[in-house]
Amino acid sequence: MARPKKILILTLMATLVAMFAIPPQMVHGQDSNEVKRKVKTQVTPVYPDLARRMNVHGKVRLQVTVAPDGSVKSIHVLGGHPILASASQDAVRNWKFEPAPKETTQIIEVNFD
Repeated sequence: MARPKKILILTLMATLVAMFAIPPQMVHGQDSNEVKRKVKTQVTPVYPDLARRMNVHGKVRLQVTVAPDGSVKSIHVLGGHPILASASQDAVRNWKFEPAPKETTQIIEVNFD
């Protein structure tokens, strides 16, 4: 088997394994002890070219920690396709939220259709 074809097959197999290894979670919202902050500036994620070619769709769940000034302090991927996760993180990292007296954490879902 030619090397590029073998790499493509291994990539597709890894993608399928990753899709079924992450259980779909449709929970909206956040931790019950946190206040949800409104988004002031929202950047739309760029759909990755590889995902488009592989016809990968779905949602990516992110746990986002927002600083008191409204900037995104940290992002942790909770679920979703690995190819889409990076694009989601890049976009949400540039979001701005309403200011608050303290740091908050909330769950955000980014949908790729």
